[in-house]
Amino acid sequence: MLLAELEVFQSRPIAPTRRVALGSCTLPVTPAPGFGGILLGAVAGAFVGRVDADLLADLDRLTHQLEHGYRIPQPRLRHRFQTDHVGLTRRVHRLVGDGERMHLDLDTSEGTSPGPQVLAVVYAAGRLPIEVRGPVMRVVRRGLRWRGPADQHLLDVVSGRGAGLVAAVGRYADPEAWALGVLGLVGPTPDRRAVQTRFRELLRVAHPDHGGGRAQAPERIAELTEARRILLAS
Repeated sequence: MLLAELEVFQSRPIAPTRRVALGSCTLPVTPAPGFGGILLGAVAGAFVGRVDADLLADLDRLTHQLEHGYRIPQPRLRHRFQTDHVGLTRRVHRLVGDGERMHLDLDTSEGTSPGPQVLAVVYAAGRLPIEVRGPVMRVVRRGLRWRGPADQHLLDVVSGRGAGLVAAVGRYADPEAWALGVLGLVGPTPDRRAVQTRFRELLRVAHPDHGGGRAQAPERIAELTEARRILLAS
């Protein structure tokens, strides 16, 4: 099952002008970061290790500029970002689901340059709606810190579950069911008052001042907040 897809167009390695463009992308991001965010973070992690180390500071700066919607001067990382695909080579990276697991299907065919793949990830994240751009870009930056093979451990890290844990596809495949589970509610979708009441109850439990673990509190509170947002928007 296809969960997310990123289409990248890059100039050939021998081309005198280095260019990169985005094609048709399937990047679901609800609940954030969604399958789309996980794919972007994983592609970043898969290719960043082969990016010139002198360019990494500019790459990190670019993630913050795009996250906040700033105008981006060109070129960046020695590549010019454009909309035209003419004369460029196509590469497609996918996140695929298999039962309760997901795995990467990366295009690493001959001539695939790491710089354009990573730039495409960052520009794709920068095109997302402002309300999800921050969470997705944080996942991208998590991927940019990765130094290792493009394996299940990379997916565990960018999905925020830690190495060695199974990434749960259901959390992203059915957002409403996930949100109901987080808040301990049963479907069909309860009314707004029930959602708000349950959210406040669990928020109080999660807070460190009321016994919640300090290390886990930020993630738990963010999870509860996202679950409430999904259900109130339904």
